[in-house]
Amino acid sequence: MTLANQLAVVTGAASGIGRATAAALAAQRARVIVADINATAGEQAAAELRAAGHAADFLAVDLTDGDSIAAFADAVQQRHGAVDVLVNAAGWGRTAPFWDGTPPFWHQVVALNFVGPVTLTKALLPAMLERAHGKIVNVASDAGRVGSLGEAVYAGAKGGLIAFTKALARETARYRVNVNCVCPGPTDTPLMAAVPEKVKDALVKAIPLRRLGRPQEVAEAIVFFAGPQSDYITGQVLSVNGGLTMVG
Repeated sequence: MTLANQLAVVTGAASGIGRATAAALAAQRARVIVADINATAGEQAAAELRAAGHAADFLAVDLTDGDSIAAFADAVQQRHGAVDVLVNAAGWGRTAPFWDGTPPFWHQVVALNFVGPVTLTKALLPAMLERAHGKIVNVASDAGRVGSLGEAVYAGAKGGLIAFTKALARETARYRVNVNCVCPGPTDTPLMAAVPEKVKDALVKAIPLRRLGRPQEVAEAIVFFAGPQSDYITGQVLSVNGGLTMVG
């Protein structure tokens, strides 16, 4: 497989699954736009890709801010042209009982995990429809498929992203734009590093493969949906979770 000369935008690409995805797409010869709110880490990620001989640039975006998303989309398309692959990988949450949450926290979770990806997709989709070509991969979570203790609003936002994936796939299929979703299970990312060890140990014991996922393993599933092998696949949800959940 090769994605030579394909322009790929990856949000949340400064760390974790997003960063691994940017590297995996670059390895397939895609031109990668590293998108993140963290300018220092984002610039570093793009620089490392360029040092390895890949085409990569960093552009900052705040997915909780509609004006920032609009400016980002305009900058991408004016500087680089139409986007071939959009990976909505940015995400964030915090584990706590639902009743301890506050509206500002809920709004931030929903904005970053659902409204932001929807808004960015809306900004970049018209060029895909016009060219009758595009791949959109939304990174949700198994929390959005089966729920997750202490992540009620996060699970709701990711569940919304899953439903959005399926509905948009129906609308865009006639234009040859494929929309699919990858749902990571517990993965060894910077967010997971903040989880207490006893909680991680319990997760590992519950996973049939007896370990956390690696960002690169999730990235490989994303790259599959971004590449030509998935041309006849749309509206699908794939969990990468070591067998933790097995959703029919």
